[in-house]
Amino acid sequence: MESRSRDIIRQTVIIAAASFMLIAAAVGAGAFGGTSVSELQDGALSAQGSYLAPAGPAFSIWSLIYIGLIAYTVWQALPAQRADERQRAAGGWIALSMVLNGLWLVTAQFWSLIATVIVIALLLATLARVIVILGRRPARGWPERLVVDGANGLHFGWVTIATVANITAWLTQIAPASWAAQAEVWAVVVLAVVLVIGVAAAWTTGRIAPALATAWGLVWLAVGRLTGAPESTVTAVAAIIVAVVLVAAGAFALVRRRRMPARP
Repeated sequence: MESRSRDIIRQTVIIAAASFMLIAAAVGAGAFGGTSVSELQDGALSAQGSYLAPAGPAFSIWSLIYIGLIAYTVWQALPAQRADERQRAAGGWIALSMVLNGLWLVTAQFWSLIATVIVIALLLATLARVIVILGRRPARGWPERLVVDGANGLHFGWVTIATVANITAWLTQIAPASWAAQAEVWAVVVLAVVLVIGVAAAWTTGRIAPALATAWGLVWLAVGRLTGAPESTVTAVAAIIVAVVLVAAGAFALVRRRRMPARP
């Protein structure tokens, strides 16, 4: 009975977390008369905010992520998932990720840029934990693979590149003007770090969704640097190379995982 109560509480907390996330998303989009994210923090979070900011269309991936997380919230609330060991292990962390997702939007709207950096770093760490937990047990079928692994994988992959953009936006605001001469060098270095994180995530989880989401952001980052300010062909080329390698690594890891013998 006690275990059943904890399971119901977990399911309810996830529903509450998803509700908070969606309300915060509406606030962040300016649906209630507030300022849209691209105009917040003196434009630091816009597509022109830094060398590593993706072009505007990249952010349309949030619609897919939100749809996936809504589907997950409904799926995990079904009685059949109540006592699922995989959900018991990951559910609380997924709920925390949705709360942090919403909190970032609230922070961007009402607090400082450094506060958004702290929140998105916590969000990335939480999603990394989710991915690790999900990797310990395989999904039992394509619905679970889609709404659990797929939705959270996309969330993790996109937040990886979003964290980079957020941190560089903050550094762009506080760095001395003399640092601008080395901006392209640092952009390439950071993209190399993104590559390492992405390949490591693909290799350890055997999932392609994180790589696809990160690559999506990188492609639009390249578009932004080739067609808008600040222009940087070097950064654009590096972003495209990293995107291609990430997708290849994700595909290879997926094939490798499927060829591995099932765990007893």
